[in-house]
Amino acid sequence: MAKPMAGEERRKALAALTGWREAEGRDAIRKSLKFKDFKEAFAFMTRVALKAEQMDHHPEWFNVYNKVDITLASHDAGGVTARDVALAMFIDEVTAS
Repeated sequence: MAKPMAGEERRKALAALTGWREAEGRDAIRKSLKFKDFKEAFAFMTRVALKAEQMDHHPEWFNVYNKVDITLASHDAGGVTARDVALAMFIDEVTAS
């Protein structure tokens, strides 16, 4: 089982991400995204879902029309792990292209 990131390792990992912030009240990271329309939001979610399934990781997310809110934490580890950061980096790559 992975261990939650802490200290300098965590600070550096989060600094490498774009637009992610620590979730309030729990050990997780979150990001809010806005797309042109529902079709683009849903296409994004589908792409991330396929990658997440490959990683055996399942994000918490909420979607209304063109907005997607994502929260990442590894529940089995009790916090943010390298796996969360890897999925966040993938999400950053998808949204940058």
